[in-house]
Amino acid sequence: MLEEVERWLAARSWSADERPLDRLLAAKRTAGAAGTVSVVLPALNEEATVGEIVATIRRDLMAPGAALVDELVVVDSGSTDRTAQVAAAAGAVVVRRDAILPRVPALPGKGEVLWRSLLATSGEIVCFVDADLREFDARFVSGTVGPLLTEPGVQLVKAMYDRPLETGGTVLPAGGGRVTELVARPLLNLHWPRLAGFVQPLGGEYAARRSLLEQLPFPVGYGVELGLLVDALALVGLDALGQVDVGVRHHRHQHDAALGRMAAAIYRTAHTRLARGQLVRSRLTQYTRETSGFVPSTHPVDTEERPPMLAVPEYVHHRAA
Repeated sequence: MLEEVERWLAARSWSADERPLDRLLAAKRTAGAAGTVSVVLPALNEEATVGEIVATIRRDLMAPGAALVDELVVVDSGSTDRTAQVAAAAGAVVVRRDAILPRVPALPGKGEVLWRSLLATSGEIVCFVDADLREFDARFVSGTVGPLLTEPGVQLVKAMYDRPLETGGTVLPAGGGRVTELVARPLLNLHWPRLAGFVQPLGGEYAARRSLLEQLPFPVGYGVELGLLVDALALVGLDALGQVDVGVRHHRHQHDAALGRMAAAIYRTAHTRLARGQLVRSRLTQYTRETSGFVPSTHPVDTEERPPMLAVPEYVHHRAA
């Protein structure tokens, strides 16, 4: 197994610099309709960062003569700030989550937004980018999309990067990704060792062929990235997956309680794929110290998953049209 991972790392790990924009544009022209690219930003109260991300993509990847990206969509999942207005002013198409497939009541969670975005986009290559990134570099898009334009056998590409932890004025160069190191990486190494080569398995920046995404179930919450990766491995095999080094990722970090809920959802996602059974308890109790002592608070763990889009009649009719 180790030899297979090492072989995969050598064959399916790249740097964004290996594919300059002119090479990607040439490959896109050759691909025709199969090379159309949609970028999706799932957003919830991200007015401070979403505008810069949209503006950078439009400037660097959608300008005349350099139009790698055909469609840039922000899916707003109920923001109470000016996320929608800022994104629209910067040049994105903004769609409300609840306006997509309205017959199915929306559930909270990032995976829900990504799943619905397939109905709000048309590109044959779909690239997801988190909306909380700072100092955003367009290579997060061009880097992950690149192998899908130049390597016919590749189906899904994850971004890999340094992820510094910035807290209290202190920067730990490799301190980010605590849930990855404490939960996701051990799970993958123990149960899906063929995926052990992924540097950022939970990263929110990745691109995939629509023909793959529409066949996969989507966990509605934090488990979506692990679920898609594991299910893609089962469906198309390791050699159809890749990763690209895009540099450094700066973003807002979650507090420990939120990380605990994220970890529980990811474990649940893994558990479902291992056993396809029922959890004994789909709730997580955490504790905070108050003046009266430690006070418990209990939160639901994401247990819902959306079916593959090919099972949704509206999607099939939309694609046929």
